[in-house]
Amino acid sequence: MSTARRRPLAVGPIRAFESVARHLSFRAAAEELFLTQSAISRQIQALEEDLGAPVFLRGTRKVELTQAGVTLLRATEPLLDRLDTSVRQIRQTRGRRVVSVSTFASFASLWLIPRLEAFQREHPQIDIRISATDNLVDPDGNDAGEVDVALRYGLPEQATPHSVQLFDEVVTPMVSPLLLERAQTIGPPLRTPADLTAHTLMEEDNPKGSAEFVSWMRWLRTHAAPDLQPARWVFFNYTHQQVQAALAGQGVAMARLALTVDAASRGELIEVFPGCRLESPYGYWLIKPPATQMTEDAKRFCTWVEAQAAVTRAAMAAL
Repeated sequence: MSTARRRPLAVGPIRAFESVARHLSFRAAAEELFLTQSAISRQIQALEEDLGAPVFLRGTRKVELTQAGVTLLRATEPLLDRLDTSVRQIRQTRGRRVVSVSTFASFASLWLIPRLEAFQREHPQIDIRISATDNLVDPDGNDAGEVDVALRYGLPEQATPHSVQLFDEVVTPMVSPLLLERAQTIGPPLRTPADLTAHTLMEEDNPKGSAEFVSWMRWLRTHAAPDLQPARWVFFNYTHQQVQAALAGQGVAMARLALTVDAASRGELIEVFPGCRLESPYGYWLIKPPATQMTEDAKRFCTWVEAQAAVTRAAMAAL
């Protein structure tokens, strides 16, 4: 036997296997575990490589267990039941009510965390556990079965049937009042896109497909300045880094309006060309399981998030 097959099986693939086996559907398992079908497929592939045997027969319209899969399921189901029961007992023994939220770092930093105090004032008996990842899903499935709700950024077709869209993606150039004041004294004021040649433009350096829709290149093409070159470029791989730099007056950010509308409403950031916003097919989503699978505290959190999202949408329109 090879060394690879001597190691213990990881819990993530086992959890994915049990869900697919129970539903006989990769799609249903993906929805249940807040993963994509491709992530579930990778989990199953890793499990089969560790086992050295296939656990499913994959047909065009159906999935069936192999004999190895049947054997593994018999062992897996009672183990996971005991594990989940033990986890529930530990949590109840601690006497704490917890809602586990999976989100991505920039959304947590710029939108969720600044609002959490309001939720905690309304529900002081509920603890919030935040797990931040900048992937659409966790490909390793480490939080599978441990997440009550997820806040995600993606296309409508990537959303699960129980998802709620919080707000659309809209991007617009923003600067700090400090930079705008400095521009009026030492260079051309920022009145037209052509004036950007004298300034630093801050760009999101992200390999994901969504980056195209929040890029300066797209904005400049749309506003008849495809060949414009700024004084310099600064690249960031996280949105919240770009916002921090803009707040410090270090350049002009291509800002995601939903994540910067609070700063703009407070006057900390100024929308330079308010008539030149761009929309994206992407959006921000609240992903939750069916209501019958949610705790009452998770339902309260989702209701609160949806109410906060309505306030953000109104602020975006008012700005």
